[in-house]
Amino acid sequence: MARIGYARVSTVDQDFDIQQQRLRAEGCQIIRSEKVSGASRDGRTELATIIEFMREGDELVVTRLDRLGRDTRDVLNIVHECEERGAYVTILDPHVSTRGEIGHVILTVLGMVAQMERRFIKERQREGIARARAAGVYKGGRPRLDYQLMQRLHTEGMGPSAIAKAVGCSRMQVYRILAKVAAVATDHAS
Repeated sequence: MARIGYARVSTVDQDFDIQQQRLRAEGCQIIRSEKVSGASRDGRTELATIIEFMREGDELVVTRLDRLGRDTRDVLNIVHECEERGAYVTILDPHVSTRGEIGHVILTVLGMVAQMERRFIKERQREGIARARAAGVYKGGRPRLDYQLMQRLHTEGMGPSAIAKAVGCSRMQVYRILAKVAAVATDHAS
């Protein structure tokens, strides 16, 4: 019976040191961490690995529910997958465990509250952006990738896979950005 900790942050500029320290203090022998959004299960390979290798009596431990997921359905699916393997899930803050029946009810309610909170945050963000646009001060988010560099590399004959590797993104992003740059150039030409 192993206690397996899972730490997650959403962006590369965040760190999970505090989560890892707390999980160690709680007696987790194994701690897996990843930097990926919790909005869906896509790309969460460390979590998938944990679930795949869980055995009967094992415990998945996370510091807070939103580290496990932000969508009620995802959280409940994760709990279900663990239980199918005879394992259970423990959230440290607030302390909830699926070991007992009441833990399932509390986890479901907390998941619904987290999902609702996420919707409220997105709604407030959209309202703030709309007000900023109306005031003429919103210029949009900053590009995270250098579009001009990607265009230059493409013009120099570099393929999408090589460009993706050079700038640190997916090949699909390269295709989208090159199409966007081409569309802007076409608009300016006409």
